[in-house]
Amino acid sequence: MTVIDFSAFIGRLATASGETILPFFRTSLSIDDKSKTKDFDPVTEADRAAEAVMRRLIKASFPQHGIVGEEFGNEREDADYVWVLDPIDGTKSFIGGFPIWGTLIALLHKGTPVYGMMHQPFIGERFSGDNGSANYRGPSGERRLQVRRCASLSEATTYTTSPLLMNERDRAIFGRIEQGARLSRYGGDCYSYCMLAAGHVDLVVETELKPYDIAALIPIVTGAGGVVTTWEGKPAQGGGRIIAAGDARVHEEALKLLNQ
Repeated sequence: MTVIDFSAFIGRLATASGETILPFFRTSLSIDDKSKTKDFDPVTEADRAAEAVMRRLIKASFPQHGIVGEEFGNEREDADYVWVLDPIDGTKSFIGGFPIWGTLIALLHKGTPVYGMMHQPFIGERFSGDNGSANYRGPSGERRLQVRRCASLSEATTYTTSPLLMNERDRAIFGRIEQGARLSRYGGDCYSYCMLAAGHVDLVVETELKPYDIAALIPIVTGAGGVVTTWEGKPAQGGGRIIAAGDARVHEEALKLLNQ
């Protein structure tokens, strides 16, 4: 089977997860803290319920496939096809009532992300990509996604979810990017990468990401013409310190600053 064969099924996963999550959004829901340190790492019933729904659908349709999920761990990680799920990327925004969160669904083939979708059910937006192309569907219709040209960091708009999520050393290194960029903004989680693919943001720099935080976004960004790597310039699907750029020139310049 090809990735095209899976696109309709991924749409089913997005619809089912969205229908599960929305009744919880902007309600008085209980919040648990997964963190074993002083850092707050929230999870809600909506996260768990959405991932459970997607897992049931995957197991019923593709029992031979593996699954990696944020809430319920990993199964059959060594399978040729592995689904990587983050039911709510941006839970802190979710519990605050802000609609800058999304469900991330990735399909890996032999370890490489070959299809990804970010679904925002409250707004009704879907960003998807297969490394060769990327697409948007939402209230304004459907269109191809394309990154914008940006010749240098001095002309770039850059995003990170929060410098406070970085350790002290990485925060200082990230400061080099902020000093060189035209505009630096915080927040966004998965939305920052989608806005980069849509041509509204030039650079996203993050640290401490897990595979389920980034795997779905790689085919979207690369499909729109962008670049996603680690800070070391290596493949990003394993997570860690991540840099995404719409223009290869900005990516190269930012990498040099991060590795000085």
